[in-house]
Amino acid sequence: MPREIELKYGCNPNQKPARIFMEDGGELPVQVLSGRPGYINFLDALNGWQLVSELKRATGLPAAASFKHVSPAGAAVAVPLSDVERKACFVEKAKLTPLASAYARARGADRMSSFGDWISLSDECDLATAKLISREVSDGVIAPGYTPEALDVLTNKRKGAYNVVQIDPSYTPAALERKQVFGVTFEQGHNTVEINEDLLKNIPTANKEIPDGAKRDLIIALITLKYTQSNSVCYAENGMAIGVGAGQQSRIHCTRLAGGKADLWHLRQHPKVQALQFAEGLGRSERDNTIDLYLSAEESGDVLGDGVWQDFFAVRPEPLTAEEKKEWLSRFSGVALGSDAFFPFGDNVERAHRSGVSYIAQPGGSIRDDHVIATCDKYNIAMAFTGLRLFHH
Repeated sequence: MPREIELKYGCNPNQKPARIFMEDGGELPVQVLSGRPGYINFLDALNGWQLVSELKRATGLPAAASFKHVSPAGAAVAVPLSDVERKACFVEKAKLTPLASAYARARGADRMSSFGDWISLSDECDLATAKLISREVSDGVIAPGYTPEALDVLTNKRKGAYNVVQIDPSYTPAALERKQVFGVTFEQGHNTVEINEDLLKNIPTANKEIPDGAKRDLIIALITLKYTQSNSVCYAENGMAIGVGAGQQSRIHCTRLAGGKADLWHLRQHPKVQALQFAEGLGRSERDNTIDLYLSAEESGDVLGDGVWQDFFAVRPEPLTAEEKKEWLSRFSGVALGSDAFFPFGDNVERAHRSGVSYIAQPGGSIRDDHVIATCDKYNIAMAFTGLRLFHH
């Protein structure tokens, strides 16, 4: 392993010189197998690696994450995809190993946010996963290893310029971590708290039933939040984060942002969306943008106007009305939600309920906990007080 890696520049092109190195002069736990990763790439890679390796420890399943600007756009474990989920993730004909399934879910929940992402994998990258990665627009990937076939696919992406990083899975960081801001050094203990089902035992709501699948999804949400810029809220379902609201100053804005993303994931599964026939030559990213336009437009008018639809579709699609969207979204329940700090008001629960949330995990400790509990009881939501704050900055 190298002792330092010189970077092209820091966060911005004017921030030079830039490098990563170990303060004790030792070897880095990473090596670059292809490409030239940048400053933000490594921030995403190292945060993403921590997330997926912790997901793997907590669930025993291969895990993947899609990172953008030091927060996850998606994270998931290896749960098989239904035919509808396969189509929503654009992998209907792909061969999916467990790791490839995790990556398809991590990338598929919020494909627009994942455009140009950094990918993190908990396990050795296999050929099936590498083939999925090769089709997408991303900056790079970090994994503990690569099969020869997978490495061949990835090192030929972007004519050899694609960033491929290998990390030593046995690496353990120092107990104290430091960073500088404006020339001032900050020091704190590394966040080694383990997230597991023990955090879900204190359930103050009338409904105290949290099934095993929901417990898994709550753990996925909480681990995702541990590596998401705060304030943050995460919705999870079927082994994947389906909506991440990161870096908002108000918690209700986190809940709304993440809930909107969860709604879009569910709407992508609507029969009318699944039946869309795109114009010939429309790329994967353009199809993502088109689906978003179709779903976010009022009565789908923005993309179905006279002549406009022909730019996007081979066959003019039927509009998806506001009433149809509302009816479709009302079918979903069983969604898990995690929050990195307490809910100060019941409005967060009200908004979460609209996106099918049936289970919540949050620290508790607000002076209005009684109001939050009462709002959960109003909708028969089971909520656990974890007693654990998960701020990340």
